Amino acid sequence: MESLKKYIAELIGTFVLVFFGCGTACKVGCDAANGSGYILTALAFGLVIVAMAYSIGNISGCHINPAVSLAMLINGKLSIKDFLLYVCSQTVGAVLGALCLGAFVGFDSNLGANALYNGDVFLSFAIEVILTFVFVIAILGVTSKVENSSIAGLVIGLTLALVHILGIGFTGTSVNPARSVGPAIIAGGKAATELWVFIVAPLFGAAFAAIIYRFLSAPEKKAAGTK
Repeated sequence: MESLKKYIAELIGTFVLVFFGCGTACKVGCDAANGSGYILTALAFGLVIVAMAYSIGNISGCHINPAVSLAMLINGKLSIKDFLLYVCSQTVGAVLGALCLGAFVGFDSNLGANALYNGDVFLSFAIEVILTFVFVIAILGVTSKVENSSIAGLVIGLTLALVHILGIGFTGTSVNPARSVGPAIIAGGKAATELWVFIVAPLFGAAFAAIIYRFLSAPEKKAAGTK
């Protein structure tokens, strides 16, 4: 039962992320001519993380992102079984969030789906790797110490807002495969054909962040004969 609660929490958290984050993007717009839309959408995604971190964080850790779960798996903080079931729960939550959003804004909209930057796969992949790296390494750092638990949700939420402020102008900002899968599957069309970039790139960026953080945080080995 305890494990089931974790998976339900991840499903709910990812539902909320897609519904509120992508929903805000749909309503305020994120084109260059409407700069305030960037800030509002970035804040929406960041504030969802803050809200969910302090509501379901003590149940599941509030990953609500397969990339974050992968980083936790690599760093030994999540079992393979939990990783797979977290990803399944997150994906289902994202799809349900996109379905619910579509009922309000119309299924003919793109539902906040990600898109390639100027049609360039390489640049889009690269920016998503960089954005995810920054987001995940911040998560690993702030959650590494128990004394940070009271501020961790705020730090993670603000970091997500930060990467959105830059990333929206490039790809709409994924840094989260589940967040990309939900809208792309429901919206279909071009978003679905480009989806692989927004699955693979965040996972790559998260794995890189986990490996780098593991190296940076590893205790120094004392030389033989030293005290």
